[in-house]
Amino acid sequence: MVQFGYTMMTEQAGPRDLVTHVVRAEEAGFDFSVTSDHYFPWLDEQGHAPYAWSVLGAAAQATSRIPLMTYVTCPTIRYHPAVVAQKAATTQLLSEGRFRLGLGSGENLNEHVVGGGWPAADVRQEMLAEAIEIIRALFDGGYVNHHGTHFDVESAKLWDLPDTPPPIGVAVSGQPSCELAGRLGDLMIAVAPDAHLVSAFDENGGAGKPRVGQLPVCYDPDRATAVRRAHEQFRWFGGGWKVNAELPGTAGFASASAYVREEDVAASIPCGDDPEVFAEAVRPYIDAGFTEVALIQIGGAAQLPYLDWAEKTLLPVLRGL
Repeated sequence: MVQFGYTMMTEQAGPRDLVTHVVRAEEAGFDFSVTSDHYFPWLDEQGHAPYAWSVLGAAAQATSRIPLMTYVTCPTIRYHPAVVAQKAATTQLLSEGRFRLGLGSGENLNEHVVGGGWPAADVRQEMLAEAIEIIRALFDGGYVNHHGTHFDVESAKLWDLPDTPPPIGVAVSGQPSCELAGRLGDLMIAVAPDAHLVSAFDENGGAGKPRVGQLPVCYDPDRATAVRRAHEQFRWFGGGWKVNAELPGTAGFASASAYVREEDVAASIPCGDDPEVFAEAVRPYIDAGFTEVALIQIGGAAQLPYLDWAEKTLLPVLRGL
């Protein structure tokens, strides 16, 4: 049976609110949760970007059942992979085994802040593969020394290790990333319901492993209000990841989405309060072979009304799929 998740979107709410929201998501019956890991929001209108790992630690203590997951962390520029391994191991301990480490090659939006430049896509994939190897070596215990193409590790060791290391998910968007995910990942992560991604993942070692998808939705009893909010905060989404990975700041995303209309957003993001419309947006992920789908409710202040509605109305419909 497909599982349905809740997204703690750090770009649209502060840290205390994010924890409040995931507690309510657990109560509402969501099967799992994910959180973004951003230094910047996509647009100024979103208005937030707290440190995701502090939020995860608080969420691990405030909840008892719902799984947690990064969606996704970039372990190559802003963070060194040895530090990511330590953070992930600690979060797994705090959550008592409920954490999964989702990794990806990142976006310039978040990684430019440390002044290291923004490598080409093929180099970013090489860096991600090397980072995953370092993280897995540290999860295995003992001292790790590594002198690779992109990273050095000197006598690193994780002193607090969980009995079961966090499963590692890898974000995919094309053939090279699917090959990497199938070879090095325990699960696949994607934001498009593309059956070709699933098949490429399967063909490269991913068969039988979870496939996690994500899509934005915008609940509001007044559909026009939902459409306006979706346009205000998510008009950047349609640019595609080849574009979204390259732009360095909110001004770039504002310019790139300047001519996106409300009706364009409404055509790609389910808006309003009809659960069947939301279910039809989820169905392509199921048809493509995804085993889990995380929903993003657009708008920080709209989370609790959405979660009340999801508990009573949306989740029963989705489970009927």
